[in-house]
Amino acid sequence: MRGGALAGCGVIVLAGCASMPDSGGLQSVEASQRPDSPVRVFALPPRDNAGAKTIVEGFLEALTSDDPSYAMARKYLTAKAAKDWHPERETVVLADGPRPRPLDRANAREEGRLFELTGTRVASLDDQQAYQPDDRGYEGQLHLSLVATAKGKPKQWRIDTPPAGVVLGESDFQRIYQSVNKYYYAVDSASKSGDGGSQRRLVADPVFVRKWADPLTETVKEVLAGPTRWLNRVVTTSFPTKAALRDGTKSLTPDDANKLTVPLDKSADAIGAARCKEMAAQILYSLRDLASSSVEEVELERSDGRLMCTLEKSAAYALVAPRYSQATEYQYFLDDKGRVVRMPGTEGSHKPEQVAGPMGEGERPMRSIAVSRDQERVAGVSGDGRSLYVASMVTNASLGDALVHSAAKAEKDGFTTPSWDAQGDLWVADRDPKNRRLLVFGQGMADRMQEVPVAGLGDDAEIEAVKMSGDGARIALLVDENGTTQLRIGRVERDHGVTGGDVEISVAGLRPAAPEMEEVTAMSWAGGSRLVVVGRESGGLQQIRYVQCDGSTPTGQALPGLTRVSEIAASDTDLPLLAHSDDGIVRLPSGAAWQSVLKAGTAPVYPG
Repeated sequence: MRGGALAGCGVIVLAGCASMPDSGGLQSVEASQRPDSPVRVFALPPRDNAGAKTIVEGFLEALTSDDPSYAMARKYLTAKAAKDWHPERETVVLADGPRPRPLDRANAREEGRLFELTGTRVASLDDQQAYQPDDRGYEGQLHLSLVATAKGKPKQWRIDTPPAGVVLGESDFQRIYQSVNKYYYAVDSASKSGDGGSQRRLVADPVFVRKWADPLTETVKEVLAGPTRWLNRVVTTSFPTKAALRDGTKSLTPDDANKLTVPLDKSADAIGAARCKEMAAQILYSLRDLASSSVEEVELERSDGRLMCTLEKSAAYALVAPRYSQATEYQYFLDDKGRVVRMPGTEGSHKPEQVAGPMGEGERPMRSIAVSRDQERVAGVSGDGRSLYVASMVTNASLGDALVHSAAKAEKDGFTTPSWDAQGDLWVADRDPKNRRLLVFGQGMADRMQEVPVAGLGDDAEIEAVKMSGDGARIALLVDENGTTQLRIGRVERDHGVTGGDVEISVAGLRPAAPEMEEVTAMSWAGGSRLVVVGRESGGLQQIRYVQCDGSTPTGQALPGLTRVSEIAASDTDLPLLAHSDDGIVRLPSGAAWQSVLKAGTAPVYPG
C-alpha cells in the first residue's frame, strides 16, 4: 500500500502516522502519459517532548529517507552516539522492515528505555556496499536516555545505542539503492590480438549506491576504493593503493560536452600515460550503466591540477573489448539431425544454415554444443552424453578423437553442456555418479585436461550445468543437492606457481545467485554481472527472470512467460534471448513477444 502511495508522489515527508481515507466519493482523473516523477522521501526532526516509542519510530523512518548523510536520523541520537555512528558500515535489509517493541528494564535502578528490533533478513550490504543474500532472523536493540538538548528546556528522549548501521525494509531498499557495476581487470588478462597488440578483460564487480546521494560521484569513489573482498583474488586495478579524490572534492559533474574531470590525490601523481588510460577505462565502463550518467569522456588530473590523460568511450572500448566481439555474432543450435546450424543474431527473418566442418555436416550427431568466443571452433557432447569432441568450423576439417569419455551408464548422466571461457579454455562437468568431476581443457586440447576442485561443494552435490562468464573470472553452476537444483557463482582462481609452467585452476567462494527460487532448471550469463534463469519459487509456476551474480534481483526487468523451457541462452550484448521450449527454438527480440525460429531445433547457444 505504501509503494502504491509513493508512486504518485514527487516528494514524501515522513512525519508520524498516515492512513488511507475510509469515506468520500470517487472522481475521475485524466491519465498522464508522462513518466512517474522520481520519488524522494524527506524525514522530519524529532518533536519536543516526544515519547521514547515515537523517537524510535522516527529514527527508523529517517533511515528510509533520501538524506545522503543521514543528518536528520542523527538528530534522534545523543551527541556522542551521533558522532560514533557509522551508517555506511552495514545495511540490513528486512522483508517487512524492523518491528520495534519496548522491553522491560533489567532492574529498577537502570535508567533509560530499551527497545527490541526484530524481522526476517533478506540481505545485507557490507562496508564495501557489496550485496549478500541472507534469510536469517534479525534481532537488534536500541537504548534511549533522557538528555538535555537545549538550555532551559526539559530533557528529551534520544537514542544512545543505535544499530551498527542502517536497518530498513526491502521495499525501501529497492527505492533508495541502485546496483552499479564497477570494473576491474582480470588477473593475467592481457591477451594478444591479431594485430600484435594486447588487450585486457574487464570484470564487473556489482555494488549498491544510494540514488539520491550523488550516485556518479559515489560510483567513482567505489571504483577507487578497489574490488570487493569476494572478487579481489581474481582481479586487479590500475589505480594505486588507497587512491582517492583530491582533498576538497565534494561532487563530480560532467561538463556540457559530457566530459568528466576526475581530480586525484597525490597517490596517482607518478602514474604514466598508458596506466592512466587503463584507469580512465575503468571509470568509463563503471559509469556507462548508470542511468543518471551521460559521460562520454574522462579526464584524470594530478593532485596539482595538471592533466594526466583523457580517454573517450570509443578508445576505452578498443583498449579492453575483445577483437572478435566486433564480428557478426551468430545464434547456434542443433537441428533435428543433431547438426550444428546458425543464423545471425540480429533481428529479422533468417534461415538457419549448417556451419562448416564436421559438426555442421553431421558426421556424428550431438546433443549439446558450445561455440568458442572467436567463433572458430565448436565443442559438442555426443548423443549418448558420454563423449566430448572439439572441431574446427572449417570446410574439410575432421572430427578426430574425443577429448574425454565418461563412464556414466545412463544417458541422463554423462557430460553437461560445455562452455568456453575468455582465454579459450573449455569447461564441462562429468555427472557420472561414481566419478563426478569438473574438467577444464586448456585451449580445448585433450592433453591439457585438468580436474578442477570446487571449494564448498558438498560430497553429495552434483553439477548439472556449467557456464563461464565472458570475462573468465567467474563460473555459474547449477548444483543439485538434497533433491533441489540451485544456482551458484564461484571465482575461478588460477595459480601460476605450479612447476613445469602449468596453471593450476580451482573454483572458490561459491555463493547463491537466485536464493528466492526453490528450483533453477536453466541459466545463462546475460552481461557483466547479470544472468537469465529459468526456475520457480516455492509453490509457484516456471518463470524466466534476470538475476544478479551477487544474489540481488534487478527491478523492472520482467520477461514474458514461455511454456516448458528446458534451455536458455543469452548474449553479453543486446541480442535476443534464445530458448528451447515446447515450441522448439524461439527467441525474444527487444520489445517484442517470443518468436519461433526452428520447430525441431534443440540446444540454443551464443558463443561462450
